[in-house]
Amino acid sequence: MSFDILDKNMYIKTSDNKIIKTIVSKINTPKFNSHKGQNGRVLVIGGSSLFHSASLWAAEVASHFVDIVHYSSTKENEEVFLSLKKKFRNGIIVPQKHLTDYVREDDAVLVGPGMVRARSLTFNVKPRTRTSSVQGRRSTFSDILKITNEAEYTYFLTKYLIENFPNKKFVFDAGALQMMDKDWLRNLKTPAIITPHQGEFEDLFKMPIKDKKLEEKVKIVQETAEKYKTVILLKAVVDIISDGRKNYVVEGGNAGLTKGGTGDVLAGLALSFYAKNEPLLSAVLASSVLKKAADGLFLKKGYWYNIFDLIEKIPEVLI
Repeated sequence: MSFDILDKNMYIKTSDNKIIKTIVSKINTPKFNSHKGQNGRVLVIGGSSLFHSASLWAAEVASHFVDIVHYSSTKENEEVFLSLKKKFRNGIIVPQKHLTDYVREDDAVLVGPGMVRARSLTFNVKPRTRTSSVQGRRSTFSDILKITNEAEYTYFLTKYLIENFPNKKFVFDAGALQMMDKDWLRNLKTPAIITPHQGEFEDLFKMPIKDKKLEEKVKIVQETAEKYKTVILLKAVVDIISDGRKNYVVEGGNAGLTKGGTGDVLAGLALSFYAKNEPLLSAVLASSVLKKAADGLFLKKGYWYNIFDLIEKIPEVLI
């Protein structure tokens, strides 16, 4: 699918209905004679003993746009697991031990929303200077399943997935971004979409960006995306998206998007579009649709909408 029609429209305002319709027209939509599963199968890996809602929001919004949503979280007691099944009825919760089976079969995988992160782990080795002995004890999936420290689990699961599924379409967000090593991205043969806010970008890539002018930010994001062979969707008041060759700046939305959970919805959108579309188009569309939905909600509710309002409003933007 060509994305050339947008080459001269780097600066996107979500108030411009024409450009939003142009972007929407480029995505693959369900064919009349298609069958179950042909319009996207995705897996959301997230959540923890502390954070349940983040990954569920991502899965919920994805359920609007793909045929099948699989959801997998960390080990939890039976009561919490059953509670999750009651809350998430638009997809399938899969056992953690079978996670890799769904990574293999699904079109795209989101890793990170609601997963635990930490500055340092319990074995007192900084995330980017692990010893070979520690690596060896976490080299197989069965080893990873035995990890009880959830931040450590985030680190080693993310690493394992990248190393063992380099051709998979991945979206990395939140906990995965905060625990991963930036150089892992180079090992992927299919570009990942990463969705950092400015603080996460600085922590991951070890370069300042918060206080830069917009033009400087665009340059930094482009150069970083090219270097690490990834699509970066930098979340801010004005989003910046680049695959290292083309850059898009998306302006729109409002202060209602400062609520917790909007980033998880954004990641879920990027995931669902990436299942059957190019990564750059998927990231641009996710950013534009989220901000456009917020624009619409503001007209009726001001800033006083919540994540469920946003998830319900988003499909209307694509009509």
